[in-house]
Amino acid sequence: MPLAVKYHGLSGIRIKAEAEKDDFYPTPPQATRALLEHENFSGPVWEPACGDGAISKVLIDEDYDVISTDLVDRGYGTPRIDFLMETRPYQGHAGRPKSIVTNPPFKLATHFLIKARYLVPEKIAMLLPVKALGGGNRGKFFAKHLSRVLVVPRRLCQIKRGGWDGGKGGGSMIDFAWFILDPPTAGECKVMWPFGTEDS
Repeated sequence: MPLAVKYHGLSGIRIKAEAEKDDFYPTPPQATRALLEHENFSGPVWEPACGDGAISKVLIDEDYDVISTDLVDRGYGTPRIDFLMETRPYQGHAGRPKSIVTNPPFKLATHFLIKARYLVPEKIAMLLPVKALGGGNRGKFFAKHLSRVLVVPRRLCQIKRGGWDGGKGGGSMIDFAWFILDPPTAGECKVMWPFGTEDS
């Protein structure tokens, strides 16, 4: 059964406590490493949709203090933490998080973005389909908060059910990008291709 969502403003979003397991798409490690070549984050960093730890493990390898939580128990991090119901930053082993890096459920992207901006004071990075730039309510939010869009070539982002296959193909044909929100300031957003193109 798909997620049933009812929006209740910035203070919380109620979600039916069933997650469709086939909606789980681990993040290719290459995509996270590419992000960290161009962006730095204040720690601790919160990964609120950690899944099997794909993003968290790369962050830890780069010496970040990471707080990993998820609504669903996939064997990594602290399970049964509903990010969209949190009213204050989750107090992890490393203290209160200052930044967020995550690949949220795409159906809940808008809710994750709004909640993240409400909960942490520093930078936010979310891996989303490029088409997420469209949409009325999300567009209004981006106009106020979005700083950069870092487009990721498909060779670095073969997202598929079951995990990354080393870039061998067979993944999604959707184009992805890292959506970067800096500390709250209204400004001009830049769309960038810092990782090269498909042919590079």
